[in-house]
Amino acid sequence: MLTGQRREEIGGLLWSEIDFDKPQIELPSERVKNHKVHLVPLSSEALAILESVDEEEGRDLVFGRGNGGYSGWSKSKRELDLRIAAARKKAGIKKPMPHWTVHDLRRSFVTHMNERKLASPHVIEAVVNHVSGHLAGVAGIYNKAKYRDERRQALEWWGKHISALVERHERDILAISGRTHEAA
Repeated sequence: MLTGQRREEIGGLLWSEIDFDKPQIELPSERVKNHKVHLVPLSSEALAILESVDEEEGRDLVFGRGNGGYSGWSKSKRELDLRIAAARKKAGIKKPMPHWTVHDLRRSFVTHMNERKLASPHVIEAVVNHVSGHLAGVAGIYNKAKYRDERRQALEWWGKHISALVERHERDILAISGRTHEAA
């Protein structure tokens, strides 16, 4: 949720792909959909999560158990659905939450980043490693910019936004880059 990356890219994340000094993830071409090396700046919130994970001796995978990366997506989603239903019931919301998938988190990431104007659309596409839209066709042939600083800033703002939601500060106003955005 904090990086906007594909679930298998984060679920299969390797310790060797994380640079804690920069801080960023470098996903190799063979692990991403478009087969191009992808740098993912880490917000303070994402970095804190990675720093909280204990590194297992002899295992390069950050998440999951055994020989593979994290694979409990269905079970985790069922458990989250139960927690969401309980929270909605406690809040007096009788209507069940509409069906959703884990991939909807990525879609929501892109949508909310755009709605809150945390970055320009082409920067958001660069964050999620899309080469369509603004970077497709002739624009993609001529424009080789990586937007590293802009991606880092957008993810930092996004991390703060998500942190505010998690801490139940939905009513707080986040002052971002001289503009204000409601944390809702």
